[in-house]
Parts: sequence; structure tokens; C-alpha cells
Amino acid sequence: MELTETVRRRRMTRRFDAERGVDLETVRSLVELGLRAPSAGFSQGWDFLALLDPGDRAAFWSATAGAEEDWDAWASGVAAAPALLLCLSDPAAYLDRYAEPDKGWADRSVEHWPVPYWDTDVAMAAMIVLLGAVDLGLDALFFGVPTDRLEAVKGAFGVPEGRRVVGVVALGHETVRVHGSASTRRRRPTDEVFHVGRFGASGEAPSPA
Repeated sequence: MELTETVRRRRMTRRFDAERGVDLETVRSLVELGLRAPSAGFSQGWDFLALLDPGDRAAFWSATAGAEEDWDAWASGVAAAPALLLCLSDPAAYLDRYAEPDKGWADRSVEHWPVPYWDTDVAMAAMIVLLGAVDLGLDALFFGVPTDRLEAVKGAFGVPEGRRVVGVVALGHETVRVHGSASTRRRRPTDEVFHVGRFGASGEAPSPA
């Protein structure tokens, strides 16, 4: 599939078919693709935890959403996904890398970082996973873990202290299409978001002389 077509076809899926699985090698291949994402200083402070076993996924949803009888329609639909991929960042890997002589931030202070690139890099890798899923004919969703459930999720799967859960990719096959915010909110046009030379300046091509 051409890249432009893959990008245009990518969308978030919220209802998955529990009867159609996704095998380990497929998930592994998507992670390998995601590892081609950029990484500041080639720090590679990322880990990806795949939950394919039904018991593991049940433990995730219990830690994230509580008892099944309390789930809303969104949780019920996404919980049917046969594969979950927790996308984790490791800030320490970046602080260590940039303390090395070629970078020189020996104090390892987060104040050097106006943007948390450990999370940014993981998010870029997750985007590649989402696009790779489209290319393989899969459906996917990227979603976050509620703040008050993060430690429960990390504890359930032995995630080391200091790792951050940037988000989760659900993989599988869609059953019923459920439209999200994109169905009620317009996509901002290019001319509204594309600035040239100065913020607010038109991105239109200049008129010929």
C-alpha cells in the first residue's frame, strides 16, 4: 500500500471482534517497524509490552476500568481487542544519554528539556505501529490510561519504577464502526494551520510577477 493511502485510511477503531485474533509475530513485526521512529540522541528509551493472553488483557482492563459490570460502551468495545500494546517511555535513558560527553548535560536535569522527548519518541513509534496496522489490514486504536489507574496497571505487569505509560495500542478487526469526535468536529484546513515565514502569514503560493 502506498504511504499516502495508508495515512489517509488510518482511523481509530472503538469496537473490535473478539473472535478474530492477532498473533504474536504480527505484533512483534509492528513493534520492529515502530523501532524505526526517530529517537533523540538515539536514546531509544522505549519499551513495548504486548498483552495477547486473555488473562493478561483481563488484568489490564480490571486495573484500568474496574469490574466488567461497570464498563461503559467504549470499554466494552475496546476490551474485545485481541491484542494490546502498552507503549512505555524511560526518561532516565535520555537523562543518561545526554549526560555523556558528546551532549554534556552532566547534571541530568529535566530543565534542559522543554519537551519530554522520551514521551514524544514513544508517541512517534506508536504512530508507526498504527500505520503498520493499516498496511496489514488491521484496525487499531491509540488510547490513554486514566491518571489514577497508572500505578495499578504498572503494578499488574511488573513495569519498572520510572517508566511512563504513554499510551496503549489496541489491535484487531473492527465489527461496528463507531464515529468519534472527528464526526462532529471539522478537520482544520491546511491554510488555517500552515504558516510561512511568520505565524499567521498565508501559506498560499505567491502570485506570479
